[in-house]
Amino acid sequence: MKINAFADVSLRAVMVLAAAPDGALLTTQSVADAVGTPYNHVSKAMAKLRELGMIDVERGRTGGSRLSSAGRNATVGQLLRQLDTRQDPADCVVAAGTCPLIAECRLRAALARAREAFYAELDGIVIASLPTSRQMAPVFQAIGLRPGL
Repeated sequence: MKINAFADVSLRAVMVLAAAPDGALLTTQSVADAVGTPYNHVSKAMAKLRELGMIDVERGRTGGSRLSSAGRNATVGQLLRQLDTRQDPADCVVAAGTCPLIAECRLRAALARAREAFYAELDGIVIASLPTSRQMAPVFQAIGLRPGL
């Protein structure tokens, strides 16, 4: 199972926010620098994460984002389900039409079950438990933040 690029950027952003010191606000630019992804992509991910209640945002000159309590307790499986916009795991229904085999297709249902099994496996992993201090120390040092991890 493969996640899309948007979900990948979103997961990396919440990992950075989860590793930030308590109360620290990180700008979208610093998150983008930390995950090595263009600002525009991270900005869209941060907007979606805010919409989902995963992050809290404070506006203004000293503003930024932090992981919300819901985001801290969310699992990877829960977040990926919310970020997955594909209705059909096999693209059986596309703009060009419908697959002629769709009427009695057992593959489509099997793929849907496999996708759910993938997410179910990730339901045991809480987002806040993912980043380690050893992993994040060079990332935070690169963006000028020295958290007490």
